[in-house]
Amino acid sequence: MRIPPFKLERYFARYEFNVKYVLCASDCESFSIQDLLALEPGSDDKLQRHWLGYTESTGSPSLRFEISKLYEHIKPEQILVHTGAEEAIFLFMHAVLDPSDHVIVHWPCYQSLHEVARGIGCQVTLWKANEEDGWSLDPDDLRKHIRRNTKVVIINTPHNPTGYLMPLEVFQEINRICLENNLFLFSDEVYRESEYEPGSRLPSACDLGENTISLGVMSKTYGLAGLRIGWIATQNAKIYKQMAALKDYTTICNSAPSEFLAELALRYREKLVRRNLEIITENLAMLDQFFARHAKRFAWQRPRAGAIGFPLLIGEEVAGFCQNLVESTGVLLLPGTLYDDPGNHFRIGFGRKNFLEGMNHFKVYLES
Repeated sequence: MRIPPFKLERYFARYEFNVKYVLCASDCESFSIQDLLALEPGSDDKLQRHWLGYTESTGSPSLRFEISKLYEHIKPEQILVHTGAEEAIFLFMHAVLDPSDHVIVHWPCYQSLHEVARGIGCQVTLWKANEEDGWSLDPDDLRKHIRRNTKVVIINTPHNPTGYLMPLEVFQEINRICLENNLFLFSDEVYRESEYEPGSRLPSACDLGENTISLGVMSKTYGLAGLRIGWIATQNAKIYKQMAALKDYTTICNSAPSEFLAELALRYREKLVRRNLEIITENLAMLDQFFARHAKRFAWQRPRAGAIGFPLLIGEEVAGFCQNLVESTGVLLLPGTLYDDPGNHFRIGFGRKNFLEGMNHFKVYLES
């Protein structure tokens, strides 16, 4: 398999730990191990006594039980735990796709959602979101993209990088189209539970039937990227079995302390979500004021979920703008060129506590 460099990750490898203000982070504010252990009396002693042998390849039964609570019709044995969401994406595509297959991918998107399929040899069609309509997706466009050899449709909602949250009727129509055409629907749901209006939360795709696969992770909404725990949930026993067998060639099993801490965090996930949504809400209000004040330089479409947005830069080339900003101020934004976006956008992340400090330096840069 030949696959090109992951542009976004190479960009972060260069800058993320060498700058003071990461204003494009995709995850929410994290927690210390001490923070997590404080959630449950006696958990610190349990962690110290936790066995450090191999774990079950599919994930510990108790962790899968906690993950299954996120869904309506998923049993613990239908959860397959991975080392982060990236491994899950990689193994799903290798389990399901052949070089002769065609894949339709919601775009713009995280590079691996289309690049792994291309690396396998598949034909890939980018199903482009409509910026003029709030980054929406048109199901009629999906119908036009379907070919005789189409096998998988890949969506991401809530969406990275725009913060778009798909309406329920569109979500349901997409699944109907997939069922009518005997297609798998792979749904990247890593920002689920970060909706600003809880009533707008979509059902998880995996609850809709055997043609669907949902992707989840501890990194984004819960702010626990360092645990490196992700998963897929599916009612499709064949796909589950194929992915579990392929995992023997990647990580085999997960970190025992990470599984322990992820399980603990999920038992109290409502507290984690509440804290991070408070941070998001405060920072988002500040961003609304900022973009209103600088409307001649930026066009802002307010996200509906998650900790990131995708504003448009006006009157200046975005890659150069981001480079000048980080070199002169230590403030890191992510140019949309890393998504192969030609529209002069950049990603901004507002899920962390030091966001105000970074924005103050950004404002000084603009005013100077």
